[in-house]
Amino acid sequence: MRAPSPTSTAVEAVAGFKAGAFTAAQMVEASLARIASHDPALGAFTCVTAERARAQAALLDARHGRGEDCGSLAGAVFAVKNLYDIAGEITLAGSRINRDHAPAKADSSLITQLESQGAILMGALNMGEYAYDFTGENAHYGPSRNPHDPAHMTGGSSGGSGAAAAAGLVHLTLGSDTNGSIRVPSSFCGLFGLKPTYGRLSRAGTFPFVSSFDHLGPMGRSPRDLALAYDAMQGEDARDPMQAKRAAQAVAPVLGEGLKSLRIARAGGYFARGADSDVFAVVDMVAHALGAEQSVELPEAHRARAAAYLITMAEGASLHLDRLRMRAADFDLDVRDRLFAGAMVPGAWVVQAQKFRRWFHDAVVKLFDEVDVIVAPATPCRAPRIGQKTVIIDGVEMAVRPNMGVFTQPISFIGLPVVTVPTWTNGERLPLGVQIICAPWREDIALRVAQDLAIKGVALAPVAT
Repeated sequence: MRAPSPTSTAVEAVAGFKAGAFTAAQMVEASLARIASHDPALGAFTCVTAERARAQAALLDARHGRGEDCGSLAGAVFAVKNLYDIAGEITLAGSRINRDHAPAKADSSLITQLESQGAILMGALNMGEYAYDFTGENAHYGPSRNPHDPAHMTGGSSGGSGAAAAAGLVHLTLGSDTNGSIRVPSSFCGLFGLKPTYGRLSRAGTFPFVSSFDHLGPMGRSPRDLALAYDAMQGEDARDPMQAKRAAQAVAPVLGEGLKSLRIARAGGYFARGADSDVFAVVDMVAHALGAEQSVELPEAHRARAAAYLITMAEGASLHLDRLRMRAADFDLDVRDRLFAGAMVPGAWVVQAQKFRRWFHDAVVKLFDEVDVIVAPATPCRAPRIGQKTVIIDGVEMAVRPNMGVFTQPISFIGLPVVTVPTWTNGERLPLGVQIICAPWREDIALRVAQDLAIKGVALAPVAT
């Protein structure tokens, strides 16, 4: 009998459970044991739902014993960023203030959908306060640490999600991505991460940050794992009136189609400067593996990033005004000061930023008349050290916290689907991610490209040792 392990891929776990190689209960105990042994050094979990997981596993094993179909993710374990509601638990959203909230009465919709396909929830994961973070450092609960080198950041704000998946504590994690909070941790921790098209997946039962930018999505160690999770989470949800009204489109069945006649280009201009040389080297490597010989330029991408900042500051401040008035001292100082600044952004600036947003969206989407895929860096450097405040790139000293999303912000600004793929270079312990960007609703293409890179050995997500 094969030993159950959360260090396998989700696909392998599902196959082993289905074949009877191990029970769901055994997989849960293996995950709990690995969390107990590894998480104290990583700070990934803020809550481990052990008894819930054991109860879920018992039900799953009973169904399997009766010969029932237990779902496409049966036998896999997952955990969620602590802005997802978990029934009976307080939704912290990385904050001290939320500790005073009542426990959630119901699970978030995406948890329910994953569980309906047999996935087993193991708990909630550390994050930057109120998701306003690119580092994975939390002033209240401590930093999440990079499993490949715990002296370094995971990236944020889905830092615990990055650490838990990269360390093999669970097979899959869920994060959120407003300006890059799935893609930055995926790059720093060496994971495949999917930011779907804006509005594709339900946000019901999650704590918001910037409603017009917020995306939810999975992180894992293979494109097939992402596809299984994404397919399970699709579908219209009456609990989320802002969700796009689109029928589910399964992507797992098409992953094997490869590149076929896909037109692939690399992003030039803004995306070809302002990063370490290693960053451009791995983009070159990915582009070469995909046969991408042309480049395209996303017009005015620097303005897109600036506009994204303005809207983020203003919307974020609006959400937290009462908390800023009543409990300012309970915020992380860095988060508080940026929210205060956002509260003072002139309304006319925000209006202009939104007008530019529509122009930029139309200009970039038009590029997909000529290409199907755009390849771009995910982060400007490898993961900085925990506590590091500045980084030197191209001879320029830049603040770490606001600048790790320099390449991700222009993309989430207009809601395009992206898969981040992890790459490695000889002699380096820390990975670098590359963004695979596609037209709206073409998650299938992004995942096909990621799978092709995985098959070729160009993109790898090994468990940290």
